[in-house]
Amino acid sequence: MGIGERNWTIPNLLTIFRVLLTPVFVVLFMQERLFSALLTFGVAGLTDALDGTIARVLHQRSRLGAMLDPLADKILLVTSFICLAIKGWIPDWLAVVVVSRDVIIVGGLAVLSFSGVDVKERIRPLMISKINTTAQMLLILAVLGGRAFFGNGDEAALILAQHVLVGTVAVLCVVSGALYIFKWFGSFPEDGKNGNGG
Repeated sequence: MGIGERNWTIPNLLTIFRVLLTPVFVVLFMQERLFSALLTFGVAGLTDALDGTIARVLHQRSRLGAMLDPLADKILLVTSFICLAIKGWIPDWLAVVVVSRDVIIVGGLAVLSFSGVDVKERIRPLMISKINTTAQMLLILAVLGGRAFFGNGDEAALILAQHVLVGTVAVLCVVSGALYIFKWFGSFPEDGKNGNGG
């Protein structure tokens, strides 16, 4: 089996499917077909849970998958947060925090890679980052679910849950972003030398 063929694994196909679901979600959201948008986002979130599990169980981990999976998450979540913020269903500042964190992380990894650092080996995904992703998905599901099932989403319990999730996501974004920046400073080449000691 060639290198290219090894990339056509079930986890990678699920990740690509998640990317393709993002524009579908946006169209449904813009058309205010909230039940369909909620279902689409839920399916996308399910693929996020499945691809990693399948990769471990079937031993189908790949370098492509390691890059595609977090990228697919960021595309889906950033797009969703922007959509919700435009509608005024989440605070504008939270969308700014979420988007800024992801831009900083992607930019920082690009700079490290350009500087000769083996990003895949030196910068491992943090557990808090995975928790942050889960919290973001739960917030989006709560907001969409509230609007889809309760109209204005003004149920007291739902509002409380959303406020808790908003605060949780904000804290996790700031803390995880700061931890990544701290790791970058420790991985950045010194004295013009690259990350491989050259």
